[in-house]
Amino acid sequence: MTPTAGSAQASPSQTLSRGIRALEILADAQHPLTIAELADAMGVHRSVAYRILRTLEDHSLLVRDDGGRVQPGPGLAVLARGVSRNLQAAALPELTQLANALTMSAFVAVWDHEECVTLVTVDPRHTGAAVVQHPGSRHPISAGAPGIAIQSAFSEQDWADKAPGIPYRAEAAEARRRGYAASHDEVISGVSSLAVPIRVPGGRPAALAVVYVRAAQDPSEVAAALAASARRIESQLV
Repeated sequence: MTPTAGSAQASPSQTLSRGIRALEILADAQHPLTIAELADAMGVHRSVAYRILRTLEDHSLLVRDDGGRVQPGPGLAVLARGVSRNLQAAALPELTQLANALTMSAFVAVWDHEECVTLVTVDPRHTGAAVVQHPGSRHPISAGAPGIAIQSAFSEQDWADKAPGIPYRAEAAEARRRGYAASHDEVISGVSSLAVPIRVPGGRPAALAVVYVRAAQDPSEVAAALAASARRIESQLV
């Protein structure tokens, strides 16, 4: 049977979606997966998973170990390097300085649909007190200081226009007034966070944040350091 125009268009989209889903599953996995495990997680037959994996492997987006288990490949690092390239380049020196001066994990989070995604992170040197915030980590934009900080870059009405259906937190209005957002025990149990918005010309605002278990520093002093770093990052994005 000759495929219709609609089915011809749908098939490649489904294959692409499955390939992306495979990469998401591998990125979240705590260890390399067998093809059978990945096929089960994707909800497809093993032969379908195998064909998708062969294509991803050809582009170095995944690799297989000697036992045939699959894990993310170096090609993903090349792709990730191009995501918000200017923001990453401008933020990295500031994150390094903040992490080591404050002895806290420092990171930049960006807005993706209904979530915050960690773009780049730096942990302090020579300390076991770091709270790791891996690049690619996701949490709802309505939870945690980074999401509140991103919301605070907008008025409540502007947020309703930009993100219909996602409530504007009262804490965002407070963060807009005082210049920084704070949260505790919202994203990671027992962990606190402070964040300030980064305004990106022509794009959505991001957030510059730190996370910590406990700190001797005055939150307002930490927030002032974050705000100063955010302004320096913004000056390089113009």
